[in-house]
Amino acid sequence: MANNFDDKSWTSADGLNLYYRDYAGPKGYDGPPVLCMHGLTRNSRDFADLAAHVAQFRRVIVPEMRGRGQSDYAPSSATYNPMQYVADVEKLLSELGADTFVIIGTSMGGLMAMLMAAAGPGRIKALVMNDIGPEINPEGIERISGYVGQSRSYPTWIHAARSISDVHSSSFPDYDLDQWLEMAKRTFVVGQNGRIGFDYDMAIAEPFKEADNAAPPNLWLAYESLRDVPMVLVRGELSDLLTAETVKQMGARNPSMTSVTVPRVGHAPTLDEPEARAAIDALLAKV
Repeated sequence: MANNFDDKSWTSADGLNLYYRDYAGPKGYDGPPVLCMHGLTRNSRDFADLAAHVAQFRRVIVPEMRGRGQSDYAPSSATYNPMQYVADVEKLLSELGADTFVIIGTSMGGLMAMLMAAAGPGRIKALVMNDIGPEINPEGIERISGYVGQSRSYPTWIHAARSISDVHSSSFPDYDLDQWLEMAKRTFVVGQNGRIGFDYDMAIAEPFKEADNAAPPNLWLAYESLRDVPMVLVRGELSDLLTAETVKQMGARNPSMTSVTVPRVGHAPTLDEPEARAAIDALLAKV
């Protein structure tokens, strides 16, 4: 099947060639694009199904942050931080002439959305936050720190799928082998030596494992910039990163927020689950 997106790139302020998928949307569409931003170790493939669905009605932009997928790896690991990722994406949006936009942000992508809201209130017309909030459960950070940056490779996709199952089975207890294979193919890539390895720069783990860099500070202040922005908060029922108490506080601070819980899933929902997809469609219908 032919791709329903164009492979494109932009250049960061420090000279990195960064990749994004551009789903044009319906002919003649000139409304705000939907910007999909992935999690810490992920890439544009995470949004393949959702982006194709949304692109029936809107333009969709799916960037890969530096050090992931087809984007250049950074010469300095110090630039692997949310503020730098935001600066990179802001440069892309400027080049696209996108003054307003909708954001769908998974985990780290949701953190970026809050920082972008604080930097420019009024630009975000609607927001989907996927299993992340302004307060992050330390247990989830500790779990992620335990696997991020561990360079491993595998001879077959079955081996890769079983490995990722070993790490994430508590978050997806009902997944079968086909689902683990699908996740593996979104997470790993075949290297030049023919072995299958993670599709990100192992150096992203260096700043992340420094406690002060795992998430930006003062995120509740940034979240306040989203007050009255139409918003859907998706939480995995088994999430160890986003607590039910934080969801409650987020709803109290943004009356325009609705929340949906995906059953039997931890961090993070794929956003292809029926509950998540229905909530996203309902949100986009309002914009």
